Amino acid sequence: MSEAMRTHHCGVLRAEDAGRSVALCGWVARRREHGEHLAFVDLRDHTGVVQCVVDGAADLRSEFVVRITGTVRERPEGTTNDQLPTGAIEVGNCSVEILNAAEPPPFPVSDRIEADESVRLRYRYVDLRRSKMQHNLRVRSKVNSAIRHAMERQGFVEIETPMLWTPTPEGAREFLVPSRLQPGRNYVLPQSPQIAKQLLMVGGFDRYFQIARCLRDEDLRADRQFEFMQLDIEAAFTTQEEIHGFIGEAVADATEAISGERPVIETLTWTEAMERFGTDKPDLRFGMELVELTPVFSATGFKAFQAACIKGIRVPGASPDYGRSKLDGLTDRAKSLGAKGLVWMRVAAGGALESPVAKFLSDDEQAALTSTMEAQPGDLLLLVADERRLVQEVLGQLRNDIGRPPVSDGPYRFAWVTEFPMFDGVDDEGHPIAAHHPFTMPHPDDLDLLETDPGKVRSQSYDLVLNGWELGSGSIRIHRSDIQARVFKALGVTDEDAEGRFGFLLGAFRYGAPPHGGFAVGLDRLVAILAGEENIREVIAFPKASSGTDPMTGAPKPVDARVLAGLGLRTLPPST
Repeated sequence: MSEAMRTHHCGVLRAEDAGRSVALCGWVARRREHGEHLAFVDLRDHTGVVQCVVDGAADLRSEFVVRITGTVRERPEGTTNDQLPTGAIEVGNCSVEILNAAEPPPFPVSDRIEADESVRLRYRYVDLRRSKMQHNLRVRSKVNSAIRHAMERQGFVEIETPMLWTPTPEGAREFLVPSRLQPGRNYVLPQSPQIAKQLLMVGGFDRYFQIARCLRDEDLRADRQFEFMQLDIEAAFTTQEEIHGFIGEAVADATEAISGERPVIETLTWTEAMERFGTDKPDLRFGMELVELTPVFSATGFKAFQAACIKGIRVPGASPDYGRSKLDGLTDRAKSLGAKGLVWMRVAAGGALESPVAKFLSDDEQAALTSTMEAQPGDLLLLVADERRLVQEVLGQLRNDIGRPPVSDGPYRFAWVTEFPMFDGVDDEGHPIAAHHPFTMPHPDDLDLLETDPGKVRSQSYDLVLNGWELGSGSIRIHRSDIQARVFKALGVTDEDAEGRFGFLLGAFRYGAPPHGGFAVGLDRLVAILAGEENIREVIAFPKASSGTDPMTGAPKPVDARVLAGLGLRTLPPST
């Protein structure tokens, strides 16, 4: 048998390996001359770096691919490196085989030097050698493995759904795929396996899961890419609480696999989340919750507080840090979010309130405000008065602006947010607009409101939130034709429209659809948080830039006219 190319990885060698003959493979991370002929060569692979003492290393350059054989030995006294896991040893008596020479890299392969992102993406294959990227993608692999095992343990079967699908009205813009065999017709790349997995429930697969690739032609941002991965599940003969249990087990396993800690998942309703945090994806790692002040000013003579809702947030001990310019900046921020203004108050020594509007408030109002907000000297109070939803959203955003910790700061605070509104606003014809897809089951206590007061109908939909990021959404689905007809009627969807848009799904439901529900977890977002990254690009091997382009491959690119002609397509000139 031929000799193995390598016997060990670079980063695993320790003092107990002293005296062992090893063969190592990797990239030259650094070369330091030591005397006339000797050199210290730091050899790197995905496990780390080890120092090799090489005689005659003049031909070695950064990022050369080499094989080094030698003997592990302890470093001389006084030369150990406590910052390096392999810092107690080195490899001596080395022979070097250059497997491949390399040009100087476009940026140093080091986590200590941050290259411009556009350069990193252009040379992603070099960027991936950095220890941070190696760590992040291996975190991703562990998360996928833990999730797959958790779902299998709970009796779910993994089934792949099509990548070429039919256009579906799920809200996001789809990527079209022209059909060569059916000129003028198109497939789409799936936004999600939503309809396919519901059909699997009709087909008798009680518990389905898939680590699914989904694609949406939407603007990119820190937590969004054109293509993304999600844990997608659906279960029949189930309840909302059971779905929470299935998903909770999977994300807890994934979190424990990375952090060693098993998180507890809290639950709060959408109404509670909005009232306390001003958002349906609350970050529970810090306080500064919204405080209800409407009763305090119910009889006020201050016109700015004669509003449907008044709420405030208390920023503990922040008063000295906020001079007039910073307060003006907060006011401008509140106005940019839709508020008419922002009232600020400093709590002085002794509890007195210092504010341009303090003179318009009675002593009783000031005392009640201080008591209700549990204000202490040195605190900063921020108040907004307007319609309730606007007040919630403005203060919720200010709360995040002021107090939200970085993603890398623990702990992991998961929360289920339940009982979302069934509808969100009305269209031009006065019909309510579905807040989720139109197959979401209404809350059983609110069915009688579908025709009389649809704005008050709660849905059996739910989101999973982690540290202020929405990880995913799900719902119990409508499986009864009578309820589906009532929801379609409320939405203004005619029988003809329903058949045209959802005919194949409604047709399947006529052949015996079980009660079912499901969920999808955005794996890119989960991995990013577990890896301590603010942008999901840092946990994706080959992401797109924020412009939607791929600097490495140059995509998207023009296609030859003959290819377009074969598909029955013509390109339009760029819009001006």
